[in-house]
Amino acid sequence: MAENCSNGVFLDRGSIGGSDIDLSPLTDTLPGWRFYDATLMAHVADRIRDANVVITNKVVLEGVALEQARKLRLICVAATGTNNVDLDAAARLGIAVCNVRGYATASVSQHVFALLLALITRLPEYHEAVRAGRWQTSEHFCLLDYPIVELAGRVMGIIGYGELGRSVARLAEAFNMDVMIAARPGTVAGTGRVPLDKLLRSADVVSLHCPLTPQTRNLIGARELGLMKSSSILINTARGGIVDESALADALTRGVIAAAGIDVLSVEPPAAGNLLLARSIPRLLVTPHIAWASREARQRMLDEVALNIRAFLSGVPRNLIGAGGQLLG
Repeated sequence: MAENCSNGVFLDRGSIGGSDIDLSPLTDTLPGWRFYDATLMAHVADRIRDANVVITNKVVLEGVALEQARKLRLICVAATGTNNVDLDAAARLGIAVCNVRGYATASVSQHVFALLLALITRLPEYHEAVRAGRWQTSEHFCLLDYPIVELAGRVMGIIGYGELGRSVARLAEAFNMDVMIAARPGTVAGTGRVPLDKLLRSADVVSLHCPLTPQTRNLIGARELGLMKSSSILINTARGGIVDESALADALTRGVIAAAGIDVLSVEPPAAGNLLLARSIPRLLVTPHIAWASREARQRMLDEVALNIRAFLSGVPRNLIGAGGQLLG
């Protein structure tokens, strides 16, 4: 099957950046490649119809499109999450699916702390104060309008303790924070893990690093936000659907929690009227899904996709994902 692969399609090449990425590791894998900057759903079936290998970052591959792609042997997701692929249909049709893992650990971890440090040191507020001329007219050498707190001695609560969660934990410890790890949703707390409710009540910072699954969708809603300290900060660099956006907007507006840093939304690009984009919401930083996007991480991701293709062609596939999303190897 693999030996017949000669052509590939990248459906959303534009999603990984421009000329700062070296494409040669990928283009060297197959004789023929077609690159599309972006692909609308209406065009997916036609663009993958004759392809042997398809790469998608966020373009959705539904079963009906896969059924028409009779020559398709391998789907490479240029990301860790595979919820944009109908995995059951792929398995039924004999199409291998693989993802990339661990490529953005450094980038995501530093973004978590970029958001957190900006929030606790009140950087947005002080930056705007300087732009407004308030420092220039101050009676004193400094402005102390917005209280600043230290991370040392505070509790970092981590939900999702895979590679990213572990990396964030190490950085938290470097700031002399205490780390608390939540048990997986639906499981009993064991050694080193605490029930989610206990973590939410105890943590000064809650950082999300779990995948979006039926068990984690809206994992953080009005009830969970209500359990958190009024001084706590929520950081989400995982998936937008893990947090109930309406509940978070309400919690920030009413002061249920102190602040939030969000890099992901439930619909991306965000639909008009998304509650978390309202300028009136206090103490909220929103970045446009860039936690993963350092140049180094994007290059590692593409290199990993190329390795996945080469491994498949050699008959020893890697990073395989089975029906239901389980890791196969």
